[in-house]
Amino acid sequence: MRVGVAVIDTGIYRHVDFDNRIIGFQDFINGKFNPYDDSGHGTHVSGIIGGSGRASRGKYKGIAPEAAIIAVKVLDMAGNGRITNVINGSRWILKMKDYYNIKVVNISFGTTMENQEDEAEELIHAIDDLWSAGIVVVAAAGNSGPEKYSVTAPGICKSIITVGAYDDRSFGDEKNNDKKYYSGRGPTRECVMKPEVVVAGSNIIACSNRKNAYAVKSGTSMAAPIVSGAIARLLGEQSLTPKEIKKRLMKCCRKIDVPANQQGWGMLDVIKFISDK
Repeated sequence: MRVGVAVIDTGIYRHVDFDNRIIGFQDFINGKFNPYDDSGHGTHVSGIIGGSGRASRGKYKGIAPEAAIIAVKVLDMAGNGRITNVINGSRWILKMKDYYNIKVVNISFGTTMENQEDEAEELIHAIDDLWSAGIVVVAAAGNSGPEKYSVTAPGICKSIITVGAYDDRSFGDEKNNDKKYYSGRGPTRECVMKPEVVVAGSNIIACSNRKNAYAVKSGTSMAAPIVSGAIARLLGEQSLTPKEIKKRLMKCCRKIDVPANQQGWGMLDVIKFISDK
């Protein structure tokens, strides 16, 4: 059975690069039953994780092109959503994890704790429950850097793997945003080191929500699925616990020339992570 990756995001478009591997869809925004993505963000994230590259003749292939995708729509077409929908989405994943063989959850968005501390705390508990159930949860560090304490929830969750971008000197997305040094930086308010790892996040090309097309996007939203895809690919070959995955990540990172509170363990060597025995 294929490794299932649940993508909590804006949904997913049936891009040719996903073949027949979109095996689950749940919509907490509009209650629709068939996969769709009125934003494009979730499709792009899913393409980084598991696009086959078919429409580009292999040029824009995801990290784990054999993985199955379970799309959980909790954000609207503008990328906005309620924390309660994210909590409900995570609980749905917990209920369906065995049915879809969900081994990895990717969360490429975040929220600040301000003015909604109770809901944010409930979100952290819900994400912790996924990790405790044996699912590897990967979250973006957020784009609120470069100040310390700028990692967003649920990236601040102690148990999970939080991913930043090392190449955050320019945003370079299709909206011509010019925010520099955007990657969220730790520590958390509880003095927990975050993020754990960094990978590329700027000017990433992956599937769009248009037929056979691709888009360029930037942000830690694009960094997180690189790590999720690497984990899914590894779990397709080896049976490892979330704790073992975390230890392996640590061993496959190297320090680079960015601030310590931006990189955590350092830049992940994806090839080493996937291939080392």
